[in-house]
Amino acid sequence: MLTESEIVELRKYCKESRRNIIEMVYSAQSGHIGGSLSACELLTVLFHKCMRNEVKWNESPNFDKRDRFVLSKGHVSPLLYSVMSQIGYFEKDELKTFRKLGTRLQGHPALNIQGVEIATGSLGQGLSFACGIAMALKLDNNPANVFVLLGDGEMQEGNVWEALMQAPHRNLDNLIAIVDRNMLQIDGNTEDVMALGNISEKLRAFGWNVIEIDGHNIPEIFDAYEIAKSASKPTVIVAKTIKGKGVSFMENNPNWHGTAPKEPDYLRAMDELK
Repeated sequence: MLTESEIVELRKYCKESRRNIIEMVYSAQSGHIGGSLSACELLTVLFHKCMRNEVKWNESPNFDKRDRFVLSKGHVSPLLYSVMSQIGYFEKDELKTFRKLGTRLQGHPALNIQGVEIATGSLGQGLSFACGIAMALKLDNNPANVFVLLGDGEMQEGNVWEALMQAPHRNLDNLIAIVDRNMLQIDGNTEDVMALGNISEKLRAFGWNVIEIDGHNIPEIFDAYEIAKSASKPTVIVAKTIKGKGVSFMENNPNWHGTAPKEPDYLRAMDELK
């Protein structure tokens, strides 16, 4: 259970990341804001509190037992980079280089950054990668967990559903998937583009342990991760979120999926995030 002071600290990290996301995408005039803002609490709690991350374990003899993270929806790299900078993977000043020529901080995460386990960005592949990593850890009797963040629009990809069958079949109880269920994708509402319906019901039918949460409620997120880590089968956390969370005119607006703000919107957003 998180203490009140820990919850306050995590909320501060979330606000910092939201400001970083807006700043990075505005500066580069390229990037994905909506889905980065919606998953902010999910990655903040995971990296700061629930995952044995590489930074803390880098000099440890138990380094190989670190938990792994796969960002399946790789276009929300601004959020990942912000959270990684907070826990010490690199200096925060490097965020200013996002999507600039010669930067390590590309539009989608790549293997030139410590802590990135696999390059992602071609939607629908991350869960399959995560299954492979989880299987390898099982074969090595390695107790590490594998976390993977998916977008709900991404779940329209067939490759995702092959992986959803594979994980229970292989009893990958070390695999924890998180679905950012913000109901929007680049073309609009997920249910209009290709209806996903009751995702939780479908995943239970596939043999997954399913936990439904408010994806912006920090204590709920923490509890879900802790339950998932001790589950006896693969777990998926279906997190109900708001795309563009934290900036009023971006919330629930698919136009901010991959649009960089011009100066007036940038200033307005940063003012709201003070």
